[in-house]
Amino acid sequence: MELTYTKHGDYYLPDLDIPTKEKVSVNQYGRLHGDYLKKHNHPVYNELLFSGRLNQYLSELGEQAEKMLALLTAQYAAAENVTEKMKTSDRMSWVRAMNSIRNRAEEVVLSELVYC
Repeated sequence: MELTYTKHGDYYLPDLDIPTKEKVSVNQYGRLHGDYLKKHNHPVYNELLFSGRLNQYLSELGEQAEKMLALLTAQYAAAENVTEKMKTSDRMSWVRAMNSIRNRAEEVVLSELVYC
């Protein structure tokens, strides 16, 4: 791919054409990772943006994060014996335990996938 320039007044500006791709949805984890790349790894962000692969990349990362969160939540709940039986017998304890588990699992997802 050859970069071309067009003269505008006294300046030559590059002719940048960002390819249009199909619309993909980006969840919160994908948006967080995009913001992280923009602030802390600008060359990678620009390469993905100008090649037209940014949204697809962020969408896939977001899906991975959701799957990892679901898996970790299930594993932590099983390890701590937080079951449906507990949910029916002592709902508030179950809610507290699940909130704690989800928060811990989300911290792992954020540190391992989003902010790296």
